[in-house]
Amino acid sequence: MAAFLLATSVLGGSLIVSTRSEAADPTPRRYTAEQFLQTRNYAIAGVGDDAFTADGKSLLVSSDESGTFNAYLLPLSGGKPVPLTRSTTNATYAVTTFPEDARVLVSSDTGGNELTHLFVRAPDGTLTDLTPGAKTKADFAGWNHDRTTFFVSSNAREASADDVYAYDVATLTPRMVFRNDGSFQVGPVAPDGRTLAVTKTLSSANADVYVADLTAMSAAPRLVTPHQGNVQFAASDFTPDSGKLIYLGDQDGEWMRAYTFDLASGARAELVRGDWDVQFAFFSPSGRYRVSALNADATTRLTITDTQTGMPIVLTGVPAGDLGAVRFGPDERQIAFTVTSDTSPRDVFVADLATGRARRLTTALNPAIREADLVDATVVRVPAEGGVQVPGILYRPKGASAGAKVPAIVYVHGGPGGQSRRGYSASIQHLVNHGYAVLAANNRGSSGYGKSVFHMDDKHHGEADLRDIVASGEWLRKQDWIAPDKVAVMGGSYGGYMTAAALTFHPDAFTAGIDIFGVTNWQRTLKSIPAWWGANRIALYDEMGDPATDEARHRAISPLFHAERITKPLLVIQGANDPRVLKVESDELVAAVKKNDVPVEYVVFPDEGHGFQGRTNRVTAQNAYLAFLDNYVRR
Repeated sequence: MAAFLLATSVLGGSLIVSTRSEAADPTPRRYTAEQFLQTRNYAIAGVGDDAFTADGKSLLVSSDESGTFNAYLLPLSGGKPVPLTRSTTNATYAVTTFPEDARVLVSSDTGGNELTHLFVRAPDGTLTDLTPGAKTKADFAGWNHDRTTFFVSSNAREASADDVYAYDVATLTPRMVFRNDGSFQVGPVAPDGRTLAVTKTLSSANADVYVADLTAMSAAPRLVTPHQGNVQFAASDFTPDSGKLIYLGDQDGEWMRAYTFDLASGARAELVRGDWDVQFAFFSPSGRYRVSALNADATTRLTITDTQTGMPIVLTGVPAGDLGAVRFGPDERQIAFTVTSDTSPRDVFVADLATGRARRLTTALNPAIREADLVDATVVRVPAEGGVQVPGILYRPKGASAGAKVPAIVYVHGGPGGQSRRGYSASIQHLVNHGYAVLAANNRGSSGYGKSVFHMDDKHHGEADLRDIVASGEWLRKQDWIAPDKVAVMGGSYGGYMTAAALTFHPDAFTAGIDIFGVTNWQRTLKSIPAWWGANRIALYDEMGDPATDEARHRAISPLFHAERITKPLLVIQGANDPRVLKVESDELVAAVKKNDVPVEYVVFPDEGHGFQGRTNRVTAQNAYLAFLDNYVRR
């Protein structure tokens, strides 16, 4: 289950356990936004074994070490990352290595407009755009097993439909292998390069998986998941022999499970199940290892299973935290992966699969910050209307007590249908470090808690889900260590909408609000969905309502049309190039609230979109959050 609109991630990864004692050091050092945001972000490229370079000496990663995301080679022997791209404007992300030479594939858009292009980076540093076009959006779709061909999805032919092209690794010549009629979302390609998995969205609760024969482009895709009623299916991967498709579905209860579909016989079998949603399941290129993960109460519970023994791999030398981004070395003797926790950002590790011994390749946390000064989160449940228990990720500042009450923030995730998860957030840790409690609420309609919860707010947004946010604020006020008259609301994307809606429809519930590129006029936002969203629009309209038929309800829940009710201070942050929530949304709300003689502050980044990529901009935004809260909440 996933959100289709405004699905920005508020928090980072997630945490399983922590071994630090906060009681030992109740008075932390204070750090600036600049210090927190000097922490580096790392992401491993690739999807299987294509993150390792052909010479076996380095790992391809993305990092914002320079202040802007670029592609780097991370030496496996240790040492500093070697930059491959040096953009100072547009974020550039590492995608995949090439099998027999030093070329790599990278991805970049322009100013956050989300129209990503794929570029080949030659050994001399030259970048060649493989997917040109002012309105083209292209994404990497995988390699065939011998890595002579890679696949790319692109809307170059038709803005609302992603076709698939095969590129010869030697000539880089594209050849269309799947022509999309506009109803499918592109999924994985089988290792033999002959089969493509695609998904057809029928509603926000209903989707089917198909397979398409890439050797017979005129043939219609074959339905894999015939069913009745509302069932959500999604393609995950193919088995290494290309004989089976791995897909996810919630057909057998509240939770997503992983299944296999035999392409030859049509036989289906359950592969992975748990008491939470299965997030993904895939095999190493040889098939010896299976990697799967559960979304366990806002953490990722990942397992690597040796299929020869049926036993999980036990890694040593790994700090407490959440594992992710598992990539296999070409000979499967080692893996690369990341680890993150509430107090430690995502770091890159490698491990020997025979011994399980791991080595750390990066230290992402700014060395000027003591990890002991940061705060572990706890998972809480907030009682709300109808007997619903709203999960929340609670960060309690060190030293907060009944005798030293602190101000607080209800933090609302993006979506609709996103999830606040445990893990490192420089933004949240900075606010907590400066004495603000943060409760990241997962209101009804959030993902990760079963399909019934996920669909509770369908076509009822801004109603009970918003009252869950109000209830979260009320719960905070009841804690004897919270200053009850100093509770703000804050969120990005859909969370920005919820922030503005809380100040509009519950004007006495919060002391102030911070709206980060939030929707203010649902009619306009839904009508302006970019063409490249294609068939995803079906699920979004099913969940939020069709602007052609639901205008009255959209106007009723849109803060812009009721802005005269806003009486509490408001900070609005916006990217000028945002393709999802247009800048005019924030412009008009700010103008309307100013007429109320209410304090309004407005920060616009001319070079950002839906989410801020540049470190300088993120520092500016973070400083604005803290200054606003100090001025209007802490007082």
